[in-house]
Amino acid sequence: MLEKTFEPQAAEPRLYAQWEESGLFAPRTDGAAEAYSIVIPPPNVTGSLHIGHALNNTLQDILARYHRMKGKAVLWLPGTDHAGIATQMVVERQLAAAGNIGRRDMGRDAFIEKIWEWKAESGGTIVRQLRRLGASCDWSRERFTLDEGLNAAVRKVFVQLHKEGLIYRDKRLVNWDPHFQTAISDLEVEQREVDGAYWHFAYPLADGVTYEHPVAFDEEGKATEFETRDFIVVATTRPETMLGDTGVAVHPDDERYAGLVGKFVTLPITGRRIPIVADDYADPTKGSGAVKITPAHDFNDFGVGKRAGLPSLNILDAFGRITDVDTPDVPADYVGQDRFAARKAIVARAEEEGWLREIEKTKHVVPHGDRSGVVIEPWLTDQWYVDAKVLAQPALKAVEQGDTVFEPKSYEKIYFEWLRNIEPWCISRQLWWGHRIPAWYGPNGEIYVAETEEDAREQAMADYDSEVALTQDEGVLDTWFSSALWPFSTMGWPEKTDDLERFYPTSDLVTAADIIFFWVARMMMMGQHFMGEVPFKRVIINGLVRDEKGQKMSKSKGNVIDPLGIIDELGADPLRFTMAILSGTRDIKLSKQRIEGYRNFGTKLWNAARFSQMNEARRVEGFDPATVDQTINRWIRGELTKAKRAVSQAIEGGRFDDAAGALYRFVWNVFCDWYLELAKPVFQGADEAAKAETRAMTAWTLDQTLKLLHPVMPFITEELWAELGKEGPARDGLLIGAEWPVLPDAFIDASAEAEIGWLVDLVGEIRGLRAEMNVPPSAKPPLAFVAPDAVTAERIARHRDLILTLGRVSEVGSVDAAPTGAVTFVSGGSTIALSLAGIIDLTAERARLEKEIAAFDSDIGHVNKKLGNPNFVSRAAPEVVDEQRAKLAEAEAGKVKLQAALARLASL
Repeated sequence: MLEKTFEPQAAEPRLYAQWEESGLFAPRTDGAAEAYSIVIPPPNVTGSLHIGHALNNTLQDILARYHRMKGKAVLWLPGTDHAGIATQMVVERQLAAAGNIGRRDMGRDAFIEKIWEWKAESGGTIVRQLRRLGASCDWSRERFTLDEGLNAAVRKVFVQLHKEGLIYRDKRLVNWDPHFQTAISDLEVEQREVDGAYWHFAYPLADGVTYEHPVAFDEEGKATEFETRDFIVVATTRPETMLGDTGVAVHPDDERYAGLVGKFVTLPITGRRIPIVADDYADPTKGSGAVKITPAHDFNDFGVGKRAGLPSLNILDAFGRITDVDTPDVPADYVGQDRFAARKAIVARAEEEGWLREIEKTKHVVPHGDRSGVVIEPWLTDQWYVDAKVLAQPALKAVEQGDTVFEPKSYEKIYFEWLRNIEPWCISRQLWWGHRIPAWYGPNGEIYVAETEEDAREQAMADYDSEVALTQDEGVLDTWFSSALWPFSTMGWPEKTDDLERFYPTSDLVTAADIIFFWVARMMMMGQHFMGEVPFKRVIINGLVRDEKGQKMSKSKGNVIDPLGIIDELGADPLRFTMAILSGTRDIKLSKQRIEGYRNFGTKLWNAARFSQMNEARRVEGFDPATVDQTINRWIRGELTKAKRAVSQAIEGGRFDDAAGALYRFVWNVFCDWYLELAKPVFQGADEAAKAETRAMTAWTLDQTLKLLHPVMPFITEELWAELGKEGPARDGLLIGAEWPVLPDAFIDASAEAEIGWLVDLVGEIRGLRAEMNVPPSAKPPLAFVAPDAVTAERIARHRDLILTLGRVSEVGSVDAAPTGAVTFVSGGSTIALSLAGIIDLTAERARLEKEIAAFDSDIGHVNKKLGNPNFVSRAAPEVVDEQRAKLAEAEAGKVKLQAALARLASL
C-alpha cells in the first residue's frame, strides 16, 4: 500500500540516481530510431539555478522526456559557459578575500591556473542543481566552452573567418568597463536612471564671428527680437568629454545657425579650433539646438564625426583617467585625473571663467557594467571584429523561407530587425580568462593569425630571413563567440563525428527573447557558414518570470523566488508543473502560492492512486481496454484518448501551457472528480464482472495517466509507477523508458460520452445551483424532471443512485409541471426542478443577494472610475492597469451570477 503522502525530499535523489544509472539519458543506439536533439543554453559556470533557469530547463526536459518516450534517439546535450568576466571577477574576489596578491602581480599563467582550480572545486554547482530539477541531459556528453575540443573549434573558426576577410582588426567605439579594463557586450551593460545635470557651456566663436540669435517670438513662433552673440551654447551631461570635442553640430534646416556652418569655435581650456558642421543628428527642438561632438567618446558623435570628417581624439585611458596622448593641448593639470574629478574641475573652471551658462538638474539613464557596477565609457580602441553583415544574409534568408521557425512567430520580428540593421561585432575582450585570440605580432607590427604559434612562426618566416620574437595578442574572445559555435562544436566539429551526422541540425532550441540577437542569430550565422545548414529547425522562446504583481524579480525588491528553496520545501514537480502551465505568456506572474496549489495537484494524483489500491484496482495481465463494456469505462477510455491527443499536440507544438492544462483537467476534473466517483458504486456493488472490469480499467487508466504526466512531473510519476508495479504483472523497466501511450480514435465511444456527459452536466448544474442559492451542505432537497422523454427516463433509472449521492438530493422523480417552491434549470435538454421551499429562508436569501450585488456595484463603480481616468491608465504600471481590468471583469461576472440567482428566487 502507498504511503499516505509522497515525500519528495527522500524520493527525488533516489529516483534521479536510478535514471542516471539506467543509461536512459543517452540516445538510443538503435540506428533506425528517429533522432531528436536539443542543446542546452549553457549557463555560466559561476552560476546558481535561478527561476529563469528553472523555466527554461523544465521546458527542455519536457521535450526530451516526451520524445524519448515516443521512441526517438534523444540527445539533450548539456554544458556550461566559461563566463569570462564573471569567472575572472569571482576568482579575483576570492584571492583578495584570502589576502593574496592581485592577478597582475601574480601573472597571467598563475592566475589562470587559479581559475582552473576554482572550477574544479566550485564550477559544477549549477550542473548539480539542474539534476535536482530533474533535467534528463546526457551528462556523459557534457561540454565546457573552454575544453580542449571547443578550444580547437574556436581557433579554427577564427582563422578561417580571418582568411576570408570576415574577421579584421579596427579602431572603433566600444562599451568600455574602466574597472575591468575591457570591452563588454551590450548585454553586459545595465541602464540605470541616476540624478545628473545638463551643463550648458558657451563656446566662443573664432575669428571675431558674430551672429543674430533670436530671443523673443510671436504667437506663430516667428522671431521678433534678436541679440548679437559671439558664442554658441551647447549642453552636456559629461563635461569632461569636452576635452575631446572636435566639432559642434547644428541641424542643416535650423535657420538660427545657417550662417555659422563652416565657421569655427575656440574650445575653452584647450584653445582648440573646431568647426561648426551641419548634421541631421542635431535636434533644433532640444536645448539650444547645437550639439558638441566628441567622436571618440559617444556612439552618436562617432557617426557625426565620420560623416563630417572630424578627427576622433581619445581623452581617456583604460582606467577612465584623462590622457593627453591624442590631445597635447589638454593642460597638464588635468592629465591623470579620474574622469569624475576632471568633471568637477572643468565645471568649476567654466563657472570661474564665465562660460558656464546654466546647470539644469535632470534624471537620465547612464550605462553601467552589470558586473563591475561602474559607469561604462564609449571608448575608441583597437579591437577585433566580425563582418556580421555578410554572415547575416544567409541567417536572414533561412528564417524568411522557413528553414528555421520561431514559436511564437512574433519573435521573428526581433530577429529580423537586428540582422537587417546589424553592426560589426566586436569579439575581443581585454581579459585573461577565455579563448586567447590566435593572433601574433611581429617586431614591426605585422599580424599573423594562425591556429598555433608554430603556424604563426611559419608565416613570419616569409617576412623575415630568420626567426623573430612574436607576441601573442593579450586579449581573449567574447564568450558569445564560442557560444555561437555551440550546436556543432559540442558534437565534435571540426572532426566528422557520428553525433554530427546523426544529431545536427538540432531539432529545437529553447531560450529567452533577450538573447535572440546575442546568441540565436549568431548561432544561425556560424552554423550556416561552417556546416552549410541551420543549427536548429525551431526556436521556442520562453517568457520572463516576474513576481505575482508582474514586477521584475530583484534582490533589492525582496521578491525573488529561489527555485532551490522551493524544491527543498515542496519538491521539483510542483515547480515544474507551475513553470509549464504558466509558460504561455511573455510575462509570467509567479507566486509561491501558485506553486503550492500545483503541489496539491500532485497530492490529488497520489490520493487517487491510494484510493485505487484500497479498492483493489490492480493491473491485469493481458487486459484489453478495447473490450470493456461498462459505460463509465468506455467513457474514461475516450476521455483519456482525447487527453492524450491534446497533450501530444501541445508538446509537439511547443505549447507547454496547453499540455499542462490538458493534464490538469483530465487528472483532476475527469479522472479524480468524476470517474473515481462514478466507480465507487461499482466497487461497492455486487456485480463481480463489472467490479473486475472497472478495477482493471482504473489501473490501466492510471498507468496511461502516469505516462502522459511524466514529462512534466517526472518524480512523483516515477515513484507511483514503481509502487503500483509491485502488484500485477512485472514492469518492463522505469517509467522514463516506457512507451508513450498509443490510443486509437476508436477508443472514443460517442454513446458513452453522451451518457456520462449527461450525468456530469446534470450533477454540475445541481451543485452550481446549490452554491448559488446558498443551500446548506446538509440539506437534501427533492429533484424532479418535468415531463422527461423516454431516453431521459431511461438515464434517470440507470443513474438514480449516482444522482442522489453526487447531487445530494433526497429523491429523483418525474412530474408534469414544476412544483410550487422549486427553482428550475435546464440540463441535457430537460427542464428540472429543485424544490427549495422550507430549505432556505427566502427573505434572508433575497437580502443577502441584494447586499452582495450592491457590493459588486460599488466595486464596479470604483474600478470604472479609475479606468476612466486617462492619467491613471497612462501613468500607472501596465501590470496595475491589467490588474484593475481583471478585477472589473471578475466583479461584473459575479454580479451577473447573483442577479440570475435573485431572478430564480423571484419565481418561488
